[in-house]
Order: sequence, then structure tokens, then C-alpha cells
Amino acid sequence: MTPKFAVALPAQGNLWRTQELLDLGISKRSVASMVAVGTLVRLRQGCYIRGSAWERQSPGVRALQLIHAHAHGTRTTSAGGFRYSHTSAARLHRLFLWNVDSKIHVTQPTPPSSNGHGPDVVCHTGTVAEADRAFITGLAATGLERTAADCGLVLPYRQALILMDHALRLGADKAALDAAAARLDGRRGVLNLRRVLAAADPSSESPGETLTRDLMARLRIPAPEPQVEVLTRLGLFRLDFAWRERKLALEFDGKTKYFDYRPTAEVIFEERRREKALSENGWRFIRVEWKDLFREQEFKNLILRALAA
Repeated sequence: MTPKFAVALPAQGNLWRTQELLDLGISKRSVASMVAVGTLVRLRQGCYIRGSAWERQSPGVRALQLIHAHAHGTRTTSAGGFRYSHTSAARLHRLFLWNVDSKIHVTQPTPPSSNGHGPDVVCHTGTVAEADRAFITGLAATGLERTAADCGLVLPYRQALILMDHALRLGADKAALDAAAARLDGRRGVLNLRRVLAAADPSSESPGETLTRDLMARLRIPAPEPQVEVLTRLGLFRLDFAWRERKLALEFDGKTKYFDYRPTAEVIFEERRREKALSENGWRFIRVEWKDLFREQEFKNLILRALAA
């Protein structure tokens, strides 16, 4: 039997604090019943989201929603005493994150009180200079360069490299990041940050391309040129990676290529049409997927055989 509630949720809006629901005439008992059947989802203490809205969100959007729930639940404003930082700021900047948890990171000038922000919040103590501040969708956060540097200090190398590639692609100032790394001499994680900055390349258009490039470097495979444009009878096409002199292309086939924005059949048709035109010009192709990036010996053999052919 479908539970009946004395007061339905309003048609507008998806996110509410407990007090807002009470003000709408929805009792705590009704809130608990709504949570039990999935009409509401409790995101954190005192903050709820409409169940249907939560259900249709991707994991990345859900992680972003948790930040907004934290802000909504704590009534964060531009005058708040903390800023979202590290991977939370990265989510607000819409930077690529791979294999990163959804904990909420904040930076504030003083250590948190004994009750803190909650078990899902990581609080960093430190100052954020005026030049390192940003407001994103109304939330106080660290700026792009500060966010990338902070993540380079705390994330494992490959996760940090993915994020740094994307930050540079979005316009982060490489000189400012190098200067920040120099100022952090002796700080825990700074060697990782410097290694990431040395290897970062804004030409990568996806996490898969970043990991492919990094794997080839680690395996000491002759480096291909990224984002190579080739003119064919059908027009100009761009290859993820290419060894021009061998007319050998390496393409990363990530899931997003086939599931974002356009129907799968259309994307596959255009991909085949593109590859046929390039093949007519003598180009050969290597295609790799996510799973190939974690089978290093097979990956290496695949590339070297193609280069030797």
C-alpha cells in the first residue's frame, strides 16, 4: 500500500532543511515516512532531497549535490567562515575527478569546534588569500589554481594528473602553479605536486587520454603527438594521439564518447565514417579502452607490435 502523507512536497524545489519541511506543515513523522519509502532522501543531518531528483542523478552529480546540501544545511553564505576546497572545490569548478570519494572538504582559518562539520566533512586549517578565492554558484570556494595545487598535494599521482591536465585546459596559470609549488617547499605532498606539474598537458581532453599518455611514458613507449589534425576527403579530423611518420593513430574509446549528448548509433556511424576516410589516406588505428590501461604488458605489446608493423 502506498503511504499517504498529510501534506505533499511542494512542486517547486528539490532540496529542503528539516525546518523548511516543518514550516510547510510536514511533520517529523511524515518526513521519516517519506524517507522510508524514498519520496525523500536524507543527504545529511537536517537536509533532504526529493527522491525522484536523487534517483536520476549520476554519481558525479550526486557528489556535487552533497556539497550543495552541506551549504544549504549549514546556511552557508558569502560571509561564511570557511571555503570549499580540495576535491570539493574541484567539483564546483567541474574539474575531472577519477576514483575520488565524495567527502566534503573545507578550509577555514581556525580549527573546527569540538562538534565540527560532521563525519562526512574534512576540515583543513589554513588561510586563503584574496587572489585564491572564488564564488561558484553562490558558494565560497578556492580559485582554480589554488584548488589544483591543493589537490596535487593530497591526491595520488594519477588522480592528480587527470585533474591538473583539466585545470590547465580550463585556463589555470601554469606559472602561478609552479610558483605555488616553490613556496610549498618542504610541505607534505609537494614532491607529488611538482611531479604532476612537470607531466601535465592541457591537450588531454579526457581522463582516459591523460592515463593513456601517462602509461606510455611509464612504459617508455616512443611518445606520440597528441591531438593531431588530418585532412581527408570528408574534411579535417583530429586524432587523440598519432605517430605521423608511421601514419599510426591511437584512439581512447571511453564510455563518454558513446553516451554523451547524442544517440549511440549516430556516434558509432560517424566514427566508422571518419575511420574509413582516414584509412583511405593510409592511416592505421589502435583502439584502447579503460580496461586496457590496467593490463600494462598487454598494452605495451599492442603498441609495440603496431609500431613495428
